[in-house]
Amino acid sequence: MCGRFTLQIPAELLAEIFGLPEPPDLPARYNIAPTQQVAVVRQHADGGNRLELLRWGLIPSWAKDPSIGSKMINARSETLEEKPAFRAAFKFRRCLVLASGFYEWEVLGGKKVPRYLRLKDGGLMAFAGLWESWKAPDGSCLESCTILTTAANSLIEPLHIRMPVILRPRDFAAWLDRNLTNTAELKGLLQPYPSDGMEGWTVSTLANSPKNDAPDLIVPVPLVCG
Repeated sequence: MCGRFTLQIPAELLAEIFGLPEPPDLPARYNIAPTQQVAVVRQHADGGNRLELLRWGLIPSWAKDPSIGSKMINARSETLEEKPAFRAAFKFRRCLVLASGFYEWEVLGGKKVPRYLRLKDGGLMAFAGLWESWKAPDGSCLESCTILTTAANSLIEPLHIRMPVILRPRDFAAWLDRNLTNTAELKGLLQPYPSDGMEGWTVSTLANSPKNDAPDLIVPVPLVCG
């Protein structure tokens, strides 16, 4: 599961990692929520990468209205080829959803306690994503995306049985490659990220509300039980 995440990676570093034409104009975000705009990287027809903003919550091209997107913020990596909403996108419309970390919750004493999870080096998290383009009745197009999930690693399992698919830098090019449509090869990339490469801590319950979006949301706080 991935229902809320953050992004505070320097623009110059993103441009370097993905070979972008210029550093993107991206403000730091500390509580990105479904239906909001999220930063993704896609490969264009000329073979170059572009960073763009897409709505989080995939809207299939055949959907009658965009509200269905709120139910498709995540997609199970194990069943992509079985689901009409994701089958074609898995082969032809893949992207990387950029993050610095994500939140997961544990219920303690009847309260939802948020935990912040990230890579140990504090670097870029690139979630495996899919995107779609939906045409509205007025002729306008709305582009949206979903984050793929897999079984949780041992760090996250006490909080949730699922976790986002975090791709390694060595796999970025393959995932974005428009010419790669071998789903068996692609599925090999969709594995749980090793728990020994991640860390996490308890944060303020201010993270529970998407209305809050500030640096203090990811500052460690003592865990109070009972």
